[in-house]
Amino acid sequence: MKKVLCTVLLCASMIVFAQKGTVSGNINDNSQIALPGAKITLSPGNIFTVSDEHGNFVFLNVPSGNYTLNVDYLGYGQKEIQILVDSDKNTKQNIVFTRKEQLISEVKIKGIALQNQARALNKQKSNANITNVISADQMGKFPDANIGDALKRVPGITMQNDQGEARNIIIRGLAPELNSVTLNGNRIPSAEGDNRNVQMDLIPSDMIQIVEVNKTLTSDMDADAIGGSVDLITRTAATKERISISTASGYNPIRSKALFADSFVYSNRFAEGKLGLVLNGSYNNNDYGSDNVEGVWAKDDAGNIYMEEMDIRKYDVKRERKSIGTDLDFKFNDKNNIRISALYNWRDDWENRYRLRFKDIEPIYSDASETNISGFNAVLNRETKGGINNKLNDARRLERQIMQNYSILGNHVIGSKLEMDWGASYSKAEEQRPEERYISYEAETADNGENIRLGSNFSTKKPMFTLQNQVGLDQYAFDGLSQQNGLTYEEEITGRLNFRVPFSIIENQKGRLRFGGKARLKFKKRENDFFSYEPTGNFMDHLGQADLVNWNGRFNPNSSYAPGFFASNTYLGNQNLNSSSFEGSSEPSEFLSENYSANEKIYAGYLRWDQNFTDQLSMIVGVRVENTQIDYTGNVVEDEENLTGSRSIESQYTNWLPSIAFKYTPAKDLVVRAAYSTALARPGYFKISPYVNILPNDREVSAGNPDLKASYAHNYDVMGEYYFKSVGILSLGGFYKKINNFIYDYRDQSFNRDKFAQMFPGVENTLENGQNYTLVLPQNGESVQVYGFEAAVQRQLDFLPGFLSHFGVYLNYTYTKSKAKGVYNADGDLRTNVMLPGTAPHMFNSSLSWENKKITARLSLNHAAAYLDEFGSTDFEDRYYDKQTFLDANVSFAVTSFMRIFAEANNLTNQPLRYYQGEKNRTMQMEYYMPRFTLGLKFDF
Repeated sequence: MKKVLCTVLLCASMIVFAQKGTVSGNINDNSQIALPGAKITLSPGNIFTVSDEHGNFVFLNVPSGNYTLNVDYLGYGQKEIQILVDSDKNTKQNIVFTRKEQLISEVKIKGIALQNQARALNKQKSNANITNVISADQMGKFPDANIGDALKRVPGITMQNDQGEARNIIIRGLAPELNSVTLNGNRIPSAEGDNRNVQMDLIPSDMIQIVEVNKTLTSDMDADAIGGSVDLITRTAATKERISISTASGYNPIRSKALFADSFVYSNRFAEGKLGLVLNGSYNNNDYGSDNVEGVWAKDDAGNIYMEEMDIRKYDVKRERKSIGTDLDFKFNDKNNIRISALYNWRDDWENRYRLRFKDIEPIYSDASETNISGFNAVLNRETKGGINNKLNDARRLERQIMQNYSILGNHVIGSKLEMDWGASYSKAEEQRPEERYISYEAETADNGENIRLGSNFSTKKPMFTLQNQVGLDQYAFDGLSQQNGLTYEEEITGRLNFRVPFSIIENQKGRLRFGGKARLKFKKRENDFFSYEPTGNFMDHLGQADLVNWNGRFNPNSSYAPGFFASNTYLGNQNLNSSSFEGSSEPSEFLSENYSANEKIYAGYLRWDQNFTDQLSMIVGVRVENTQIDYTGNVVEDEENLTGSRSIESQYTNWLPSIAFKYTPAKDLVVRAAYSTALARPGYFKISPYVNILPNDREVSAGNPDLKASYAHNYDVMGEYYFKSVGILSLGGFYKKINNFIYDYRDQSFNRDKFAQMFPGVENTLENGQNYTLVLPQNGESVQVYGFEAAVQRQLDFLPGFLSHFGVYLNYTYTKSKAKGVYNADGDLRTNVMLPGTAPHMFNSSLSWENKKITARLSLNHAAAYLDEFGSTDFEDRYYDKQTFLDANVSFAVTSFMRIFAEANNLTNQPLRYYQGEKNRTMQMEYYMPRFTLGLKFDF
């Protein structure tokens, strides 16, 4: 990193400062809200710049003289201002657009939502790379509580859900670990223990000002984003005082419980506009749950396919999300400013789970050849999941996720030719699971002493087992009681330094040279424990002795799945496990192999050159180099519980990442982009952790793979966009990606002692001679190709007469296909015609809106087709994420100029989360959440 910084500073020191001037300012509308993405041109000459997300702009190296400053802003019209530029001075010129209908010459903006949409589309239009931009107010048009739910409406994006909310992002069919999420340009650490995924349901949508989805990268951007990068830009101060308050309540039919949501924003400028302040907060309390059925499918020698295990699960969940943020910016003068930001997100999930499990299922055959199944024998297990009954846990499992980010940024114009920006940030994400408890009871025989018999119906997507004999509560014997603690945290310290200077090889055409460096220092650790308890008396011998809850009646998908009796959560939570009534012991098999620590250092430097060839054609070419240094420590575990030592691995690797992009504007509102870029995806933390876990009784060995290579991608993109003056867009684009060294789980069923000695030379070899074991090890596949296209239209139908002119449409469709090479099955055979997990072939969004000055109404649909989610050992065991279709509606009414009432309805289709195994009728999971309804008020002053 020292070499990179020295090179950067040397380049800066070599800049020759000529006697030329600069021009800077801010652009906003007459409500003093910033207008980002405005193209501002000085004439004569092709001298232009683009306003940033705060509306600020600066021209470097401007020869002295008289100029006409021209601005053309989509949805607002044009503006011309005469200015005089003096040598070695800065000319300050602020620009204010009116948004009153009668003063806009080119288009009438008929509602607040269109003004917000105009700002987002202008930024998208002016960006150098292929992006989608969403403003905070545009997100407010949809009934989305978190950033993930808002992002699923962007072309090419689908989300994986957890407890009814969007959590993990898939961009253009690429899995979450191949994408990145940043906050103000810096990576957000992950609160989960075994991957790099950012939990999008952790961040409320009302804490963010702009969301920018970068589908192609330039060399000044972090390279670890093969699918794309989502940058969340926090709120900054407006140019006048602004107060916004929202309060809402609602109803969750799934558990007949209420929800509450509140938010506020305060923004103002002080000290004659030099000091800006934003303070915002958000609170969401959602008491709901889910009804869930899960199963695992098997095939016997005769080809019969049946469920060998099935769960019916009832979840009661209370999710409380709290967030507070602040932003301070100070303008020392026209050429120097700093910005300090802080964001703290806190999400608590209190959960109880009641699980009925049909296990050890064995077919009963009606013939000697064992070809016809007449029924099944099974064991039944009833488990309650909760936590200690104290003030913090409240007899529930508490999962607390915290994400915090603190940053300081500076921007400086030095002389007339050099612009510098710098930044430093600290981020931390953590997940705490204190005193989590489980209690289970198990029945092996029916009341009559015979095996528990099951009938079945596997003919539909809703598989069902029915009891053929009676199983009373006294048949359920005590099976287990445990308490565990989990802690995972990740920290990241980031520093960056960037420079921009004029550099053009074509006379009278703009050229810019950017160069800089960045350092990212990361540390991650997982520390779990697990204790099991045995009662010393007979007070827990069977389920009938416990305090019970009975979950009968309404249940999704129908009441036949109602799971029945369980030990109550308070019965579990009130047990004093430290008393003489219990004997406790640590269970290393449950946590030793999962615990690890990781240090990672990433040093990067880049060079980027922007060059205009004509007024219509420009180019960006650049190269980025990233050096990654890792130091990981994992545990070596034998027979699940014997810690035989730890294993540390240190290594480093360097990636060179070139890119080139072209932007062609043949007409004022038509933009064509083409790009080639390279990107990488580093292995997940746990996959690269050097742990080894040996299970001699099961003849299994699992391990991390410190030799995993980062996946490296070559990306080709083209996109055409036509922008409507009535604030809309029509776009069509295609993409192709070739990803080398993609990562998947490899299985070797003929793993033996010799192979172990060769693969793990520094680890004690306890495998028996002459015996075969199954090895599970993450490996690099050869390559994968991903290609497809996306199309979108967003248009106000203002060409229609009268009432119809208030309608607007929002449509987008994405097609994705992938082909993977180098994937092997459990027998070591190469699999053919397999896709990359996460590649949804079809994604579709549509929305129909109606808006005037008083009323805004919208009906929105989101659809994603089924896709492969995870490789199994064979194609029979492959897991698929089923298709999903969500229908949402919302309406708002402006009671006064500062108060609006709104109503929202989510998931009107009662779309379940559904996985299937191999084929669509083999349901692995179907989890239902039911709709959600909200009513609220919003005040803007």
